[in-house]
Amino acid sequence: MERKKRIVIALGGNALGNTLPEQMAAVKITARAIVDLIEEGCEVVVAHGNGPQVGMINNAMIALTHEDEAQPNTPLSVCVAMSQAYIGYDLQNALREELLNRGITDVPVATMITQVRVDENDPAFQSPSKPIGKFMTPQQAQEVSEKYDYIMKEDAGRGYRRVVASPKPVEIIEIGTIRTMVESGDLVIACGGGGIPVVRQGNHLKGASAVIDKDFASCLLAKELDADSLIILTAVEKVAINYGTPEEQWLDQVSVSQARQYIAEGHFAPGSMLPKVEAAIDFASSKEGRTAIITLLEKSREAVQGKTGTQFVATHP
Repeated sequence: MERKKRIVIALGGNALGNTLPEQMAAVKITARAIVDLIEEGCEVVVAHGNGPQVGMINNAMIALTHEDEAQPNTPLSVCVAMSQAYIGYDLQNALREELLNRGITDVPVATMITQVRVDENDPAFQSPSKPIGKFMTPQQAQEVSEKYDYIMKEDAGRGYRRVVASPKPVEIIEIGTIRTMVESGDLVIACGGGGIPVVRQGNHLKGASAVIDKDFASCLLAKELDADSLIILTAVEKVAINYGTPEEQWLDQVSVSQARQYIAEGHFAPGSMLPKVEAAIDFASSKEGRTAIITLLEKSREAVQGKTGTQFVATHP
């Protein structure tokens, strides 16, 4: 029996909303797009971001420590774990409902709380740059900095925010279980928010004060699962060079070497399109026949059919 085309989907924050009510509505739309791919005959694994959600949880946990001085501060790694669980809860229920609505009864849906190991010597730990949580006054920033040892930075005149490291993912701890579930036909949600960041200390996994880019984590997940395609879903249908200028050009298909040249020329914004393109290049160049696609959520089915999106392909002699 021929293996189904295996796809790892990396959902952006726009696929999940910013609040609990928004998320419950957004996941229904997201579920329809994902089940479209299953109807296309694909085997799908879902990864997702958690920016708004982990920020909300982090703020709530800080507020709790202010209400109850006996309550210790909640580590960021625990906040990521919480976000994985409650996003997974909404997403897996929306997917299950959509599958049943279409008469698909043989695809179980499950969320894997996923730890992702990072290197404690990653240079990112020496220069934290990823803002999380709410904006604070200088006085508030100084208070949390002294109380919790947070690194606070001024953010474009809007106030101070906590910044944390964003190291590269090295190892998906639960990959064996994820692989077994996928092989048995489950629709698996994994590596939520890039995964719970941990460092190895002997046999112990210690949570790290960091966030892992979900596109890089999704790329690692796709490689580990020997996926055929990585689809990175974002707010635009295609990737552009010279974006926002009269010379703007939308890309249909781009080779790995050409994409690297575009990066060198500075076409993609750090913290926005750049990590998506870097993850797409990494996956497309990792094995012959693999492709990466960047597109809109609602265009994912057409993108798999080769009708839209920016397709990244390796150049093999």
